[in-house]
Amino acid sequence: MPGDSIVYVDGFNLYYGALKGSPHKWLDLEAYFKRIRPNDCIRRIQYFTARVKGKSDQAAYLSALSTTPIVHTEFGLFKSKRIRCGVSSCSYTGDRRFSAFEEKGTDVNIALRMLDDAYQQACDRLILVSADSDLVPALKLIRQRFPQIRIVVYLPYRDVVLPNGTVKRNPRGAARELRSVAHQCKQLPLAELGKAQFPDALPDGKGGFIQKPSSW
Repeated sequence: MPGDSIVYVDGFNLYYGALKGSPHKWLDLEAYFKRIRPNDCIRRIQYFTARVKGKSDQAAYLSALSTTPIVHTEFGLFKSKRIRCGVSSCSYTGDRRFSAFEEKGTDVNIALRMLDDAYQQACDRLILVSADSDLVPALKLIRQRFPQIRIVVYLPYRDVVLPNGTVKRNPRGAARELRSVAHQCKQLPLAELGKAQFPDALPDGKGGFIQKPSSW
């Protein structure tokens, strides 16, 4: 059914669920969602991530996304925390704690943006790309307050082929809670990723080019 749609992309969920280790990380989000939602009028794509210090590949990708007017990026934070080593067989006698970074704020940013758009009556359909069950309360509230808005969830995951050849379906656990609150919930179409890539050298609009990272 045609209608105005807004897409909300959990960047880290998308990366670790569908893009990491693949040749499709240079993904043109606008082209991709127009391929998989050809009957929608996509008003906006909200991409949620956090800047990773020293990651030039990520900086290049964010620059590429900035060339597509309907894509808007919102940033959470990476916070440092101390983690104790949990490897019981480790014989190291020194400090068994180490520093690690944890992405914070993305789920809150997505929830607030979806709720605000619902209250502003900005669209007929919310399209969420995430397998994060922390978003369930926001989606439940939207369904209660705005029953006319349809909620579509795409789960970013790849099937896992075990050493014995068995295919393990949906290693992310099928996101049962998300399925329970969405009008429609399905796996993100991975076959379309390769058909919606930015060119290797993308004009930056300032007379220069944004280069696809060589490692991608």
